[in-house]
Amino acid sequence: MSMSTALNNALGGLGAASRGAAVVSGNIANALTPGYAKRTLELTTSPISGNGVKVVGITRRQDPVLTANLRSATADYAASSAISGFHTQFEALVGTPEDDRSISATLGGFENSLIAAASNPGSAERLDQAARAAGDLATALNSASEGLRQMRSDADRRIGTYVDTLNITLKDIEALNAKIPAVQNSGGDINGLLDQRQILIDQVNELVPVNVVARENNRVSLYSDGGLILLEGTAAELLFSVTGDTKPHMTVANGLLSGLEVNGQSVRTIGETAQIRGGALAAQFEIRDELSPKAQADLDAVARDLIERFETPGLDPTATPTDQGLFSDDGARFNATAPAGLASRMALNAAVDPDAGGDSWKLRTGLGALSPNDPGDATQLQAFGAVLNSARPVSVSSFGTGDLRASEISFVLLSKAGANAHAAQSRESYASNARLQMEQLVAEQGVDSDAELQRMMQIEQAYAANARIITVVDELMDLLLRM
Repeated sequence: MSMSTALNNALGGLGAASRGAAVVSGNIANALTPGYAKRTLELTTSPISGNGVKVVGITRRQDPVLTANLRSATADYAASSAISGFHTQFEALVGTPEDDRSISATLGGFENSLIAAASNPGSAERLDQAARAAGDLATALNSASEGLRQMRSDADRRIGTYVDTLNITLKDIEALNAKIPAVQNSGGDINGLLDQRQILIDQVNELVPVNVVARENNRVSLYSDGGLILLEGTAAELLFSVTGDTKPHMTVANGLLSGLEVNGQSVRTIGETAQIRGGALAAQFEIRDELSPKAQADLDAVARDLIERFETPGLDPTATPTDQGLFSDDGARFNATAPAGLASRMALNAAVDPDAGGDSWKLRTGLGALSPNDPGDATQLQAFGAVLNSARPVSVSSFGTGDLRASEISFVLLSKAGANAHAAQSRESYASNARLQMEQLVAEQGVDSDAELQRMMQIEQAYAANARIITVVDELMDLLLRM
């Protein structure tokens, strides 16, 4: 080997060592940076000397299978977390069997107050207590319905926020798709841009699970798991109108709530055939359009049962067929054609409400009585108590097909809410563990700080060896010049 060849090889080695040190230090510095993929220096034999080294480039290392599995686990966790949050909040609204402020406990308090009033029907204090207990029961259902309405409204607003985020992010990915080939063609390093695009794709994936399809010149196309085209050359445009303040009777079908459109076409958002299934966006649609209406129907079933019980023909001899019972639908008798949200409109008959100018003694005499009767007559109070304990059919099939007492219906409501919350929390826990496991697998394929430090030591040794060759060549040249 000639001295010029040795010198060229050493200079190439120094350049490769310098680039390698920069790559390793970048890996170590960005080991915990989201979206960062490990870089490796690609080397080949120098075509000039034949046995030297030449830097080919820097390769971004990423396992597409692991990345896809992590994205799937992340989207699943985002969806299950949202669903779990809904069921947990609804359970808190209706209460648990151990909660002395639950709907079931409030109903039990009303029944007990009727028993106490019947044991001493002449006691104005006990009659007032029974009337207020009935009012508390109506208020409990009102509060649960209002809390549910707010959760539904929150879901509607989140959908609007998510759609805005998707539109902006998809446009950013489209811009990067155009920028990456331009930088690459000019000889620039595109790895940082690829990291940035991966972060944006991950943000889209959390809202709508995506399949990433590689295109020429390092571009990508994005499709949802349901087959919706999100990015193919140009970004799709999603359209959604926020209602903000929803009401129980509002639905997409009756045009009072907005659906989702992509490039002017309606998108399926609910069920197994949903085109956006699996992520946080689909979860919010499920909460707004499926879970909330079902929960409202359960609350309305409890309210309907209570209203209809006290409208039973012959229960109150002083009432006419058109009079409201102890409970009303916003001051009127129950109407089966009325819109959803009965639980939010249920109210105590003002005629017996001592806090609204009514007379609680009408619980003893009958709601249509014009004057108090025998203060020792507990017949009507006992009839009111008995109607609560009579088994009757339930208006919704989800409560079962058998006849139930009022207390059993309220207990079924709490049991359903508790079971749904428990199942959703278990699903969330499973999804969380799956995501953590995938994150660990991806991390194992990512930057290993110990391995990078070992690599840095090897680079230092190679640098020192090449520097020593240059020193030796310099000494030999000096020796030759002195001869």
